[in-house]
Amino acid sequence: MVKNILLFDIDGTLLSSAGAGKDALEKGMAAKFGVDHIVDGLSLSGRTDKGILHDLLRLHGIEHTEASYETMMKAYLANLPECLKSVQGKILPGIKTMLEDLKTRDDCAVGLLTGNLRAGAKIKLGHFGIFEHFEFGGFGDHHLDRDDVAREALGEIHTRFGKDFSTSKIWVLGDTPLDIKCARAIGAKVLAVATGWHTMKELESHGPDLLFEDLTHTEDVLKKMLS
Repeated sequence: MVKNILLFDIDGTLLSSAGAGKDALEKGMAAKFGVDHIVDGLSLSGRTDKGILHDLLRLHGIEHTEASYETMMKAYLANLPECLKSVQGKILPGIKTMLEDLKTRDDCAVGLLTGNLRAGAKIKLGHFGIFEHFEFGGFGDHHLDRDDVAREALGEIHTRFGKDFSTSKIWVLGDTPLDIKCARAIGAKVLAVATGWHTMKELESHGPDLLFEDLTHTEDVLKKMLS
């Protein structure tokens, strides 16, 4: 019987794609809109792909229409596999062990809470051989605000495990302040990990329930979360 649900962020939490996502965006902008370099100041950390693509078009003076968005989204997804192959990305410390441990437990369910497009998440996780561990979640296809992605994930949980499933038994694992914020939007607990762009001090200031430098000590991490 499932008693705990763990929702993982992807970039900076499960893996480092070593800039492959930005490379895929730049290739798409160059091929479809003749933009050779993405302007500085485009915020990527913790945001949804829908929001990033929206701002990307706006910052480069491209009218945001359904057609321009679809063109850019498809170009990004088409470029992503090759961009992942061309860089030295990696699964982050402790993740493989944690996922394998969770796979053996019948009291835990594992999902995603990510700003990535659903197809982009599959490409990234598939590249690193860990897609099979995640059966459900919330994604960045339809939302500008990360909090709404969390609400989407909660809806999936209600569908799968019942509307009475306690949010106090849901953990969001992420590496940004936005991961912490979106978890609070649904009443979930938060494990923050400093394997992305944000320091331990930055993350601590946002009040996560647990905070780790990385997830190397898997047994200790799971014990503190699930005890």
